[in-house]
Amino acid sequence: MPEPRTEHAEVLVVGGGNAGISLAARLRRDGWRDVVLVEPSPVHRYRPLLNYVGAGEASMRSLEKPMGRVVPDGVRWVRDAVASVDHVSKVVTTGRGRRLRYTTLVVCPGTQEDWDDTPGLQSAYTAGWATSTYVPSAVPLVWPALRALRSGTVLFTVPPEPAPCAATALKPLLMACDAWRRAGVLDDLDVVLALPEEHVTGVPKADARLERAFARYGVRVLRRARVARVDPVLRSVELTTPAGPVHLDDLAHAHVVPHYRAPRWVVDAGLATDEPGRLVSVDPGTMRSTVSDDVWSLGDVASLGTSSSGGGLRKQVNVLAKNLTAAAKGRRLHRYDGFTVMPVTTSHRRLVLVERDRSGPRPRHLPVLHRFRPRRLTWLFDRYGLPVLYWHRILRGKV
Repeated sequence: MPEPRTEHAEVLVVGGGNAGISLAARLRRDGWRDVVLVEPSPVHRYRPLLNYVGAGEASMRSLEKPMGRVVPDGVRWVRDAVASVDHVSKVVTTGRGRRLRYTTLVVCPGTQEDWDDTPGLQSAYTAGWATSTYVPSAVPLVWPALRALRSGTVLFTVPPEPAPCAATALKPLLMACDAWRRAGVLDDLDVVLALPEEHVTGVPKADARLERAFARYGVRVLRRARVARVDPVLRSVELTTPAGPVHLDDLAHAHVVPHYRAPRWVVDAGLATDEPGRLVSVDPGTMRSTVSDDVWSLGDVASLGTSSSGGGLRKQVNVLAKNLTAAAKGRRLHRYDGFTVMPVTTSHRRLVLVERDRSGPRPRHLPVLHRFRPRRLTWLFDRYGLPVLYWHRILRGKV
């Protein structure tokens, strides 16, 4: 058989999520002519709304659009998945055998569920008693399951890093607790939260607010705890903690977020770190690969030394777009300081926005909304304002 024809791209962007679409749009606005996007999915999702679907506050239809409608004008869309990357020859091969030679490669496919890291968890999802708002196929099952609970033990987990905006895993927990309180059944439920670290955000004022919310709802918090294994038949979960294993048996429900890792081809290409999750190894300031000067990365899959979030991603897109232009012209690169923002609900209609960078809390980006105090206004902004901004500004490279 003859070898497949090799196509060329000046900038090849792998991944059609928030990172890939908004960066591709920004590059087109900055004058880059030959931008190619590789993404197999026919659907684009505004993922932050998944947590609201899991709390009965949104529908799946409200957060999904056909991928063809969000791919920026002038960007070539290769509807296929990456099979391998050869960063020496500068060639990406897709699952259907297309060969794409690039001048510059941007890796942003997001991370994947690492089901093998938690034995039994995927089977518990299949059985229906374990769900989470992080797995799109399970999201429609979350709210019906939580709303129906009247007694028993229910477990919620915050995933360890790397994870897509891990702190937002608290949204379904605290909105559900508020719903159970209003329904008069909260006292009959044993609500357990497993945190991978001592606190949620690492921002003392924000964590103090969240601790008060846990106490108000009677949430039993297990700190520095991770899910080790799940028994899908007995409906039990084993967690590791500093004090030893903790077993939760006969669970009424478990909102267990799987652990995450980079796609296998990132590791096979020699682009990954040796740390958990095997993220793309980059300079966390410039987002340039430590392996190849022609490879860059951003979003969930990049080892940027900060908590992943959509708010942080907007800063990353801005810096990386400037850096691709600077690198092409031999100029000094800009730096990303690790800024991120974590929106966490504390009740049915209140939310706190937590901003930080690698040096600690940084409250100046959203001066009106950000006061470490849960507000109805921030909830409305997160639920209704940001989706409009996302579809009409962020994905078009305008923010």
